[in-house]
Amino acid sequence: MNTVYLVMLGALMLLAIFDLIVGVSNDAANFLNSAVGCRAARRGVVLAVAAVGVVLGTSFSGGMMEIARSGVFVPGEFYFQDIMVMFLAVTLADVILLDTFNSFGLPTSTTVSLVFELLGAALAGALYTMGAHGGVPQEVAAYINSSKALTIISGIFISVLVAFTCGCVTMWVARLIFSFRYQRIYAAAGPFWCALSLTAITYFAVFKGLKHSTLMPADVLALLNAHLAEATCIALFAWYVIAAALQYLFRVNTLRLTVLAGTGALALAFAGNDLVNFIGVFMAAKSSYGIAEAHVAAGGDLSTLKMGALALPVQAEMLFLVGSGLVMVAALCFSEKARNVTETGVKLARAGAVGREKFGSCLTARALVRGAMNVARVAERLTPAPVARFIGRRFEPLSPEEENDADFDLVRGSVTLTIAALLISLATSLKLPLSTTYVTFMVAMGASLADRAWGRDSAVYRITGVLTVVGGWFLTGIAACTAAFVTAAVMLWGGLAGIVVMAILAALILIRSSLSHKKKKPHEVRILDLSDRRTMQLVGESSALFLGRSLSLYSSTVKSLLDEDLATLKILRKKAREIARSQRDMKEDEVLPSLHGLSPELAAQGQLLFRINESCIGIAESLLSIVKAGYRHIDNNHTGLTPAQAHDLLEMTDKLGTFFPGIIGILRSGDFSHVAEVLKEAGDLRDEFGACISRHIVREVGDESNIRTSILYLNLLNETRSMMRKAFNLLHDQQELFES
Repeated sequence: MNTVYLVMLGALMLLAIFDLIVGVSNDAANFLNSAVGCRAARRGVVLAVAAVGVVLGTSFSGGMMEIARSGVFVPGEFYFQDIMVMFLAVTLADVILLDTFNSFGLPTSTTVSLVFELLGAALAGALYTMGAHGGVPQEVAAYINSSKALTIISGIFISVLVAFTCGCVTMWVARLIFSFRYQRIYAAAGPFWCALSLTAITYFAVFKGLKHSTLMPADVLALLNAHLAEATCIALFAWYVIAAALQYLFRVNTLRLTVLAGTGALALAFAGNDLVNFIGVFMAAKSSYGIAEAHVAAGGDLSTLKMGALALPVQAEMLFLVGSGLVMVAALCFSEKARNVTETGVKLARAGAVGREKFGSCLTARALVRGAMNVARVAERLTPAPVARFIGRRFEPLSPEEENDADFDLVRGSVTLTIAALLISLATSLKLPLSTTYVTFMVAMGASLADRAWGRDSAVYRITGVLTVVGGWFLTGIAACTAAFVTAAVMLWGGLAGIVVMAILAALILIRSSLSHKKKKPHEVRILDLSDRRTMQLVGESSALFLGRSLSLYSSTVKSLLDEDLATLKILRKKAREIARSQRDMKEDEVLPSLHGLSPELAAQGQLLFRINESCIGIAESLLSIVKAGYRHIDNNHTGLTPAQAHDLLEMTDKLGTFFPGIIGILRSGDFSHVAEVLKEAGDLRDEFGACISRHIVREVGDESNIRTSILYLNLLNETRSMMRKAFNLLHDQQELFES
């Protein structure tokens, strides 16, 4: 055997380990979101339960390994050396793709990635094989397992609709039964609800999943399958007794037990279904190497060996399965990117609209919200009044005094986990590589919709987020297929040099992604204590720093505009956008959270803080308008400002350069005794701005180029005057805040 194949196998093993790490970083959101969002337990406890589920689930995944071996392509049509390169290309493309999605904090499907990467690599391999050994393009279909691949792909995408519908309907029924004030009803029905959920989880995750486990003896499996109904009834009774004893005798909140059990079951189902996405390709390559080794030992020619033996059933090695489970657990506990992806799902599912939304709004989301509101109005008119009142009472949200810090309650957490675990475990029992990301995310979104977590103030942003994530899913298939096709083509036609080039390129991409992720500042919400005098001083110092940066950027913009320096204006435009974004972020990360739940005696201070931030945002927006207008004017090669306009603008810039530092000095020192002088200076500046505008208006306007220059000049003066006015408003509000 050529040592190059042994090196390729070792590289595949290392890439599989890395794939496990980045894959779990993305898929951890699948089984952590619900427990984290409803605060069922401390994060460490949730991770421990999930870890146990992952390790157990790895023993159920043996039957799924066939997907990577023969689920997408026909191995008997490919030669050994080509199929090893294809496996290497699939793994390289998979690692890069998953790491990219993790860096953006977007949950994607590792199953879709694997299936489409196998498809892309198989297409490249088919074209290469036909070119090297003769063939016509019509024969490419013979290399693809079309029926199985179509079944897998259609099942993945149908799961989006099924999961959303199941989550929505089940959550609506659960909320109708329990309402948001579920404690009283749950005191009576809690044990049965817990037993029903745990029995369903047991049925699919254990009874159905065990038939693929290599740990369970065949005679025990046969006995269990023969008496499945009786075993299910026994499990229901046993869980009811356990739940009743825990709730009534030991005062245990069985809803928390249900959520934690669902977390473990979903982690188990994830490991059983998705482990093939991470190590399936390596295991297939290992089997290929073993087949080739035996063929060479028997005196066969390696260059003519086709891999039809890969289609034969094989028992997965337990050592690799358990080892993979341990790597997944380590990634689950220590990956920062896993926390980032979890945050996306939790934020989209949370109730209310306090603080920053992770996504903006889009036209489609706005249209969907308007349509849903119109449908709701029609349904409200058609529903009998007594029924509408009953449903309204069941869905009446908690008051601010009744709310806690959780993003949603335990009822929704239990529903989300149970339904997701059932759907994924059912797919695993049928040997379908269902996307756990699609299922868990869409169940959570359906439950959120039914639970009325998306109010009018947040629905547009949540739907935009869902569309963004779902759009990323569909792009995943295209990107995965293309990336694997290109990677496999370069490796197959480039030989050893192509393999080295693609390996180096993948390493550089991953290193850059890791470095850029470390540079990202973590998003955190700060609550300002408006009763503390030091807070007032800090707000003033922050405003002074902002005004200093704004003045510096404004002066540089005017100079670059007059010099027609397009490159510098482009840099300044980026900086102006960053300043404007930082002020908007401050509003959502500090100002609004500080005002939420503010005591009545601090209402005046809260209003002043809000006005100060609004003044800063206004100054930043005016500055951004100035920079963008100047950049656009020079970028379009329009005529620059006239000497008279340039003279007036420079004169106003110099006077603004004395006005802003006066305000900055007052804000930094906290000495407001000179505010009257600043007020007089502001009045003088306002008059001078008016005089500049008047002088320009009376000048004769000539051709079209002068018209464009006039528009630019008037905009610059108007936005500069707006900056000055808002800066004085900021100073006045800061004085009131400091003296309150």
